[in-house]
Amino acid sequence: MSRRSNIADRFGPRARIDLSKPRRRRIRFGVHYDPERFGSFSETIARFIGTARFLVFQSVFIGLWVLTNSLAPKSWRFDEYPMQFLTLILSLQAAYAAPLILLAQNRQAERDRLSNERDRDTAFRTQADTEFLARELASIRLALSDVVTTEDLDRTFERAFDRAFGRAADRERSGHD
Repeated sequence: MSRRSNIADRFGPRARIDLSKPRRRRIRFGVHYDPERFGSFSETIARFIGTARFLVFQSVFIGLWVLTNSLAPKSWRFDEYPMQFLTLILSLQAAYAAPLILLAQNRQAERDRLSNERDRDTAFRTQADTEFLARELASIRLALSDVVTTEDLDRTFERAFDRAFGRAADRERSGHD
């Protein structure tokens, strides 16, 4: 049955879809989860799986499993020689661990990307600030090159003093005074 005929059956042959009102929410079936919490959970699992403690724990667990099913009395053995149940458990562990580790790596890659962007922005601002300060220092140096220093004033004063007193000395020698 097509959608058009379904509407006509419900509301009559001339019924139209009213687009002026929002559609009622449909009930969705499925798993609802918080992606941030699940990501944090996956990072916790990935961090634990990547430790020496986990490797030791898993090695002890597998060793006890194999010893129990090889050396224990027949009544205690629950997974005979090919140890298919152990294989199944390890396969399930790998099947769940791999996606959790990939999710944790993706989240870390996203954090690294954001950190690199922040670092790049900071470096750009630092470079701009440094260039601004270099231009300011250059302009200050240029402005200071025209400023009279105390040494310049001392030399000018000495020359004026020498001229003034030199002329006075010349006048005394020539007898004009």
